[in-house]
Amino acid sequence: MSKLKIGVIGCGSIAKLRHLPEYAANNEVEIVAVCDIVEERVKETAAMYHAKAYTNYEELLLDESIDAISVCLPNYLHATVSIAASNAGKHVLCEKPMATSRDEAERMIEAASKNNKKLMIGHNQRFVPSHEKARQLIANGELGKIYSFRTAFGHSGPESWSVDGRNSWFFNKEEAFIGAMGDLGVHKTDLMRYLLDEEFQEVAGFVETNAKKDTEVDDNAVCVLKTESGIIGTLAASWAYSPNSDNSTVIYGEKAILRLEDDPKYSLIAQYTNGEVVKYELGAIQSNEEGGQHTSHVIDHFVSAIVNDTEVAISGEEGMKSLEVVLAALESNQNKTIVRI
Repeated sequence: MSKLKIGVIGCGSIAKLRHLPEYAANNEVEIVAVCDIVEERVKETAAMYHAKAYTNYEELLLDESIDAISVCLPNYLHATVSIAASNAGKHVLCEKPMATSRDEAERMIEAASKNNKKLMIGHNQRFVPSHEKARQLIANGELGKIYSFRTAFGHSGPESWSVDGRNSWFFNKEEAFIGAMGDLGVHKTDLMRYLLDEEFQEVAGFVETNAKKDTEVDDNAVCVLKTESGIIGTLAASWAYSPNSDNSTVIYGEKAILRLEDDPKYSLIAQYTNGEVVKYELGAIQSNEEGGQHTSHVIDHFVSAIVNDTEVAISGEEGMKSLEVVLAALESNQNKTIVRI
C-alpha cells in the first residue's frame, strides 16, 4: 500500500516538536508539503523533510495527492483552514482548542462529515500512560464513588518555547482569542471528561491577566466544575508557574485517592482507605519544554484511523465538548455567575 501523503500547515513550535517529527517517525506516511507565511521558516522546514514549501495554505490544498493535513496555526485560523481542508478532500488533525466558538466547531464537524473525511483534535493528555491507567481504575470501580478532583496545568508561558518568543501570537487576543485557559485549560477539561467519563454541567471561572505585562489575554485561570452526577473539582491553568511546571491531577474517591503526575518518580499513586498504597512507574508525561521528548501518540492515532478507516480517538464532537467548558468559564468570569452548559 502506498504511503499517506501529509501536509503540515504552520511551522511553529508545535509542528517542529510534535507533528513533523512524529509523522517522520511513522512508516505509513510521507510528509510532502509544509506551509508557513514566514518564507525563511517554511523553506528551512521543507528542506529538512524533503517536502514542498508553500506560503499560502490554499495553494497547498489544491494538491490533490495530499491525503491529510495537520493544522498547526494560531487559534483564530483553526476553523477556517480545517473547513477548507475538509472541503478540499483532506483528513484533518487540528491543534487545540479546536475553534474560538461553538459555531466554528460545529461548522468544522459539518464540513468533515459532509466530505466523508476524518477530523481529529490534538488533545494529547488522553494518551499519557498514567491517565489511561487512572481511567481504567475508575471505570473498574476501584475508587468507588468519585467525590472530587483537582487538576492543574501550568508553566512559565509560551515565550519560553514558542518559535517567536515574546512576540508570539499566543499573546495577541485577535489571533489567540484566549490565553492560558485555552492553551492549557482546554487540555485539562478534555482530560477530566475522559477520566470521569462524564460531562460537566456547571462552571464557575476566574480568568485573569495578572502575571504578564503587555498582554491582552489571560495568564491565570481557576475554575470550579461540576459534573452531571455531582462530582465537583477545581481546574487551574497558568502561564505563571515558574521555575517548575505543574501537570498534576488528584482524584478523590470513596475507596481511594489517585495522584497523577504528582510525584517525580511515580506517575500514578493509588492510596486506598484500607492503608494500601500502589505506586506505578509508567513513564514520564510528554513536555514541549524538554524539546519534545516522549511521543504524544496523537499522530499515530490519527494515521491509524485513516489507514484502517476507524473512528478517530478524539473527534470533533469531543473537541467541541471540551471547548464548551472553556467558553463557559469565560462567560462565568465576564458575568460573575455560574454558567450551565
